Amino acid sequence: MAKKKQKFPYLVGSKWTAQQKIDGWRHFVVVNRKNQGKWLFAEMVAACDPNVRFWLNATLLKDRSQWQAGWQSLKDIAELNELATGEF
Repeated sequence: MAKKKQKFPYLVGSKWTAQQKIDGWRHFVVVNRKNQGKWLFAEMVAACDPNVRFWLNATLLKDRSQWQAGWQSLKDIAELNELATGEF
């Protein structure tokens, strides 16, 4: 039997920057994943506060208006927003 292809194979351990602060933080790490039916969820933990954690539908990480891959500085976020909106 062929092994089913895993969605988001490198999800656990990946780093993300939220476009808007969540509980006062922008930088998060995925520490766990969970499949529920056809949905995949990622457990996010704030990089600077391990008490700030939540589960998120992993497909939301593809939405660049909410999340950026890696840890971005505020300057990088502003530049990405300018490129996305065409405002210079």
